[in-house]
Amino acid sequence: MNDPLLDSDLDDRTGGERFRDWVGEIFRTWGPAILTVLLIRSMVAEPFRIPSGSMVPTLAIGDHILVTKYSYGMRWPITRIPMTEIKVPDRGDVIVFIFPGSDDGKPSHWFDIPVPPFNTLDYVKRVVGLPGDSIAVVDNIVFINGVAQERSHVAKVEFVDDRCKRIPTREFKENLEGVEHAVLNATRYGLRMGDYGPKTIPEGHVFVMGDNRDHSADSRVWGMVPLRNIKGKARFIWLSYDQCKQGLPLLGDVRGERFGLPVR
Repeated sequence: MNDPLLDSDLDDRTGGERFRDWVGEIFRTWGPAILTVLLIRSMVAEPFRIPSGSMVPTLAIGDHILVTKYSYGMRWPITRIPMTEIKVPDRGDVIVFIFPGSDDGKPSHWFDIPVPPFNTLDYVKRVVGLPGDSIAVVDNIVFINGVAQERSHVAKVEFVDDRCKRIPTREFKENLEGVEHAVLNATRYGLRMGDYGPKTIPEGHVFVMGDNRDHSADSRVWGMVPLRNIKGKARFIWLSYDQCKQGLPLLGDVRGERFGLPVR
C-alpha cells in the first residue's frame, strides 16, 4: 500500500508547477462547458435585462428578455464579423443593438478585420424606418414616406419610471404598415419631445424608436443604427420583477403573469 505522506515527499515539482497543473486541470474540466456557453451567447441566444422605461408598455422595467442572435444573419463568435449576409430587420421588430456612440459609429480594426469595441452599451428599441425610407414625426404621429401611420387612443395610464415616480401618459395603439403595438405619449406639453425630420435613412442603417415616445432617447436624438450594430431580435420575456413593489429581497415583486410573453 502506498503511503500518502511518502508520495507527497516524492513529488519534486515546484509550487509554481503544481499551481499550473491545477489550473490546467480546471480548464480541461470546465473549459468545454464555458466555451459552449460563450458560443451559445454569441451565436444563438442571449438574455438581456430592461433597465429603463423607454419601451413601456411593450417591455416593463425589470423584464428579462431572450434575444435570438441569428435572426438577421450569423456572426463569428464574440465579434460582429458576419458569416452570412446581414439581413435588414422587418419594420416593427424589437431589436437589441450596440449603441452607435459606444464606438463613435466607426468599426475598430485589427489587420483590417472589423472587431467589436471592448466596452459597449446595449439598447433595445423598435424598428420604425428601413433603409431608403423618409421618416418624420409630427405631433407624435409617425410619417413613413409621407404617409401618416394610423393610431387610436386607448386610455389614460400612469407610467412608473426607474425611480418609482408616477407620470401621467396616454396609451395609443399604433399601426406601422400592418404591425400593431402600443405606445405611450406624455400628457404634459413640457414633457413631450419635439417634431423630427423628415430625414432619409441611409443604406445599411435603420431608424429606431422607443414605444414610450416621450421618455425615449432614440434615433430622433442620436441618429440611425448601423446594421452591423444589431445583436438580435427580442423574442419573449423569461423573467420579470417590479423593484417599486415589496417582494423578494433585492428584486421586489415578481410579475409571474409576464413570464413567457412574446415581444411584439
